[in-house]
Amino acid sequence: MADTMNATLYRMVLPDHTCPFGVHAKQLLQSAGYTVDDHILRSREEVDAYKAEQGVDTTPQIFIDGERIGGSDDLERFLAGHRDK
Repeated sequence: MADTMNATLYRMVLPDHTCPFGVHAKQLLQSAGYTVDDHILRSREEVDAYKAEQGVDTTPQIFIDGERIGGSDDLERFLAGHRDK
């Protein structure tokens, strides 16, 4: 296992709304010992462009070691599976 565990998180933080799923995903990653490269999508246009570019319907999106894990629920399943090992 690598000495450092790195995750990349793309999440929505708009002036009038911070996505609670993005906050939760960041907390889950940090609690599991990941260093989080936190990419904030700061406008509706940025969010829409990111979703279109990535071919996804929702944010947040989490990547671990360059592999897309998915959203917050997917991350919970991923981490639960790795705890069992």
